[in-house]
Parts: sequence; structure tokens; C-alpha cells
Amino acid sequence: MLSSLRIFAVNHKKMSRLHINSMYYSKIRASLKRLKPHVPLGRNYSSLPGLIGNDIKSLHSIINPPVAKIRNIGIMAHIDAGKTTTTERILYYSGYTRSLGDVDDGDTVTDFMAQERERGITIQSAAVTFDWKGYRVNLIDTPGHVDFTLEVERCLRVLDGAVAVFDASAGVEAQTLTVWRQADKHKIPRICFLNKMDKTGASFNYAVESIRQKLKAKPLLLQLPIGEAKTFKGVVDVVADLDDEFAELVLGEFSENFDLLPAEKLQTAIHRVTLAQTAVPVLCGSALKNKGVQPLLDAITMYLPSPEERNYDFLQWYKGDLCALAFKVLHDKQRGPLVFMRIYSGMIKPQLAIHNINGNCTERISRLLLPFADQHVEIPSLTAGNIALTVGLKHTATGDTLVSSKSSALAAARRAEREGEKKHRQNSEAERLLLAGVEIPEPVFFCTIEPPSVSKQPDLDHALKCLQREDPSLKVRLDPDSGQTVLCGMGELHIEIIHDRIKREYGLETYLGPLQVAYRETILNSVRATDTLDRTLGDKRHLVTVEVEAKPIEASSGAPVIEYADSVSEDIWKASQEAIENGIHSACLQGPLLGSPIQDVAITLHSLIIHPGTSSTMISACVSRCVQKALKKADKQVLEPLMNLEVTVTRDYLSPVLADLAQRRGNIQEIQTRQDNRVVIGFVPLAEIMGYSTVLRTLTSGSAAFALELSNYQAMSPQDQSTLLSRRSGLT
Repeated sequence: MLSSLRIFAVNHKKMSRLHINSMYYSKIRASLKRLKPHVPLGRNYSSLPGLIGNDIKSLHSIINPPVAKIRNIGIMAHIDAGKTTTTERILYYSGYTRSLGDVDDGDTVTDFMAQERERGITIQSAAVTFDWKGYRVNLIDTPGHVDFTLEVERCLRVLDGAVAVFDASAGVEAQTLTVWRQADKHKIPRICFLNKMDKTGASFNYAVESIRQKLKAKPLLLQLPIGEAKTFKGVVDVVADLDDEFAELVLGEFSENFDLLPAEKLQTAIHRVTLAQTAVPVLCGSALKNKGVQPLLDAITMYLPSPEERNYDFLQWYKGDLCALAFKVLHDKQRGPLVFMRIYSGMIKPQLAIHNINGNCTERISRLLLPFADQHVEIPSLTAGNIALTVGLKHTATGDTLVSSKSSALAAARRAEREGEKKHRQNSEAERLLLAGVEIPEPVFFCTIEPPSVSKQPDLDHALKCLQREDPSLKVRLDPDSGQTVLCGMGELHIEIIHDRIKREYGLETYLGPLQVAYRETILNSVRATDTLDRTLGDKRHLVTVEVEAKPIEASSGAPVIEYADSVSEDIWKASQEAIENGIHSACLQGPLLGSPIQDVAITLHSLIIHPGTSSTMISACVSRCVQKALKKADKQVLEPLMNLEVTVTRDYLSPVLADLAQRRGNIQEIQTRQDNRVVIGFVPLAEIMGYSTVLRTLTSGSAAFALELSNYQAMSPQDQSTLLSRRSGLT
């Protein structure tokens, strides 16, 4: 490796040499000051590359670019880091918009929903397609608010690379950690953009160090800022120490004169390091002030991978046949459902019949579009590596795998089996072909929703069905006791947005009940129960006798763990396995204390006697009743959602914030220093944090910010549990 850090200032193919003997950025900056007269301050972008005369660029110019020239990337970050503004500047400089949109003015391209423009936040991910210097870029602007984490998750699933945007004055924030972990899970190469370098309190050193410390990533500096905060004027390009291969190149062939090292070799080395994820390239600038955006676009095309550089094992099974993943559904009033899909292999075109493996149905694509936020360009075909928008798919939902035909799916399944890919259950060949869909988090809030009149109930049901297909994190269920429709969501904002959309998009004035926390229940000891169901329907007798045991388990498990005792004949339980497991699952949907789902339990079937001719429905009903009987006999415990909380507050208001959290049963883990602010990190029960944003604004005169994320479910204290049960039963 290089014994000392070597930084090369780059101006296209011309480079100036700079030797630095320390990792400290203060020395780097001091050296740059000395070099200022000799080092060009960035590339020359005298005109907008995308604009030809006064015309806005057209996507019709290249419909299917070579796969090596495609970049599928996402913009991800904490809320208010500047993702949408960065996207807006990218579209302007690539020549696809005439004016610079502003989040505060509500005229950005990707935040096109009325709620997004009013609130100044991104709620749903938006896809835009544009060209930059011969490359086709499919870019997705994702939300930063924790309530819409699923939006980020389902988009990262289909991306090849990502740009992580940071507020240079705050560094790594709570939601940055969440989206970074999501990108780690999908092994997505990424580059970092330190935005808002012109903001008061911006610190390049601090932001880089927080990436190193909090994200456990190795920052690879490709730029240094010229000034910070009010003195920020621009950026200078540099390249730092990379890997052994690059070190050998520099110390060998070009050791005598670094200036002869071609820029292409530098770019190839950075590209290699980025793909290997041994380091993360770091760029900086100010999207709002139009600084550093074009170098960021260059970095996206040069350093992030093309679709063919990402390794997808399942492609070998399809032998070039169509394989695509539906990752998002939108409802358009004119066109109907619009399905976003990533094409992994094969080609799609209008009027093509495709097979949905998940839904086991065949659908027909009526029209094919290239996405541009809420404006779309119709195209005749699209090949592998691209992101498409299709019209006409009536049953496809988020996470569905789409192939050319059922026979194609079965042929691919057989190839997968021959090659030893047995990751799923062996009873279904097609199951092995399902692409990894999206893990949908469990909702933490719920409330009742009612239409203005009984006659409007079918309209409400239709609206909720459409919204659920768009947003899988939204759950809708019917309360069996009251018959009311219950809305379950990821947070207060999530449910508020859904309520608002029903009014605006479907013209329904609905009424929401009070927001309630989604508790869970579990048991504390092992119990057994037996039950017999004996019923004659017509001339047929249905007779089942069941004995089950319910016991607590240590591992956190939302679904019950189902076990079969040796005393039960394998032939008997295998013949009725589906009916038995359906009965157990339905019994665990509603616990005996609050009617909340049961978790962290194992159900063991000890005895099963079935009269010949007994229907599976009766078996399910008997098993369900027996499990419920066992759960009622056990000692019961309510579990409440515990949230990770991060509050950023100035030193002056720290004391009142801490005092307020103490009253909310908050558990403070640490208090960090971030520039002139204090960051309070801890846990707080979700029930205690409802309406917290209003209280925090009042306490701190609007100067503080906070972020929440579900940590886990924890047992309530006996006193708190007793208070909750009394309140639910109407005694208090």
C-alpha cells in the first residue's frame, strides 16, 4: 500500500500532484490553499449538456441503450438532507427541465402528489428516466421519513447502485442508518454526496468522520470543498489512496511522474473499489446553490455499476426468457393501475401476455411507458436492465415475479433444481423461482375508519383496496366484534396521508376513530388444552378431538412456531396439515387480553383424532378453538412497541427535553455532540410519543427535530398493563 496518502487533483485528463503525509483534513485543506493558484477549481461546465438550443431533451432519442450504458440508481437519505432538491438539479443539468423546482415552492418534478407539495416532504418514491453523456439513468427519489421506510425498501430491491445524500451540518442521522442498513442487505454499491455545504454549521471533516464511525464505511474522498458554510465557493477534485492494484500501478509504471497517470486508469480503479464495496466515494456540494451537481452525475455514470455488473444468480435459469419484478403499483384515474417493474432478462412490449408466478395468472400489457415522475413517454419495447412502467395489469401487486409464460417458469424451475438451487420448500417447483420480494413491516398504529353513510361503504372498500395494492405496509381488517373497518399503518403521518388521499383522490369524506397503538400479547407459562367438535350437517358427521400445548419461546417470532409430537401419526397430521396450521394461525390473530396478535409462542399438537369424512373446515375450527382455550388458561402478558428515538436539540433546550422524556417512560442511552447541537439517543414506548412533534416544537421554540424507528416489542410492567386493561374495558 502507499506509505503516505497521495491525492491527485484532476481536471478531466490533466492532473496536478499533491503529496500529503497525514490523514488529517486540516492539513489537506492547508495544502490546497497553497496550491490554489495552480489547481483548476473543478470541471468546466459552461452550458447545460442536455439543452440543444431551447429544446428540452426527449427520451425518444434512445429507447433501448446498450446495457453497459444503463444505471439504475436511487437517491436515499434522512428527511431534509436534500434528496428531492438534488434530483431536481440533476434533471435540470441533464436537460430535461427548463426551470429549477423548489421543495418550498411546491413545484418539484418528483414530489408531484398534493400532500408532498403542501408538506415539503417525499411520501412515495418517484422514478425519472434521463440521459447524461450517452448514459441512460433510471433514478428513483425515495422518502426519508420513517413512516415510509417500505417505499425505500421496495425500490432498493431493484436498484444496482445508490447515492446517499447527507446534510453536511448533521452527518449521519437516524434514518441514514436505516437506509444504509437496507442497502447493505441488498449489497448495493453506493456513493456519498455531502449536500448543504453552504449551510451554517456545515463541516466536511465532521460529516466524513461520521460516515467512518457510524456507518463503519471507509470514505474515499473524490472532492474537497473550497470553504464551508457562508464561505463555500465550490469543490476541487481529488483522488485518494485506493487499493493494492492501484498502488502497484502508481508505484510501478508511473512512480517517476504521477502527472502521466491517465484519468481513465483512475476512474477504472475507483469503479472497481466502489463495486467491491471496500470504500465509498465521497463528493460534496450544495444542490440548492447548484454546486457539485454535474460532478455527481459524472460519478454516477463512471463509478456505479451497470445491470450486467451486478450478479443475479437466478438469471442463468431463464436462458434469456423474460424475468421481471413488479416493485411498485400506482393508480391513475385515466389509465388504471400502473405497475413499475425491473426487467432482469428478456424483453417486454405492448400487447404482450405475461405470467404472474405469485398470483398464478396470465395478464396482458396494453401499453408500455418510460417513467418521468407523473409524466410518461410511450415506447414500443424495452429490454433487460431497464425499469419500465406498464399499463393493463389488473392483478399484479408489489413483489410479484413476472415471466413470459407458465411453461417458461416451470422450465426455469427444473433448471434451478438440477443445479441444486433448493432454497424454498420442495413441494412447489414454481416457488423456487420467486424473486426475493419485499419484507413488509408490521403496522404499529391503527384506527377505525367510517364512510359518511352506509351507502358509501362499497366506495370506501374500493378505495382501500386500491391503496393497499399501492402500499403493502397499509393493512385493512374488519373488527369481528363491532363490524367496523380498521386501518393499520406505520405511524401517525402514514395514516393521516391515507385519510387525506381517500378524500382527494376518491372524493370520500371519511371519519377516523382515535389513533391506537398496536399492542401484542404473549404467554408466560406452558399449558395444555383439549377440545372436541362433533357436528352433523345433513347426513354427514364431522368429529374431531384435539389436544394442544402452548408454551412461550425465547426467540422473537411474530408467527406461532408449530410442532408435532411423536405421539401424533405422521400420516394423519400430514393429510390435514394445512387445516391444522390455518386453525393455529387464526387462533393467534386475537389474544385473550386485548384482542391483539399473539407472538413468541410455540404450539405443539399432542393428539389428533379425526372421524372419516370430516371436512378440513371443521378440523381448522376445532384446532383454533382448542388453541384459544389454552391461551386463556395461561398467564398472559401485554407487549408494547418500543421505539428508537433520536432528538436533535440545541444546548439551551436540552434540559426541558430530557425532563419531558423522563415523564414519557423514556430510557436515555447517550447524549452525543453534533457541532453546536446535542443528540439525545434512547428508547421510548410508542404509546407515550403520540403527538410528540407538537410538544417538542413548543418546548424548543421549533428549533429541535426528532426521528423514530421501531426497535422491538417489550413486556409492559404489571402496573402499566393493569392501567391499560382498565382503560380498554372502560373502567377508567
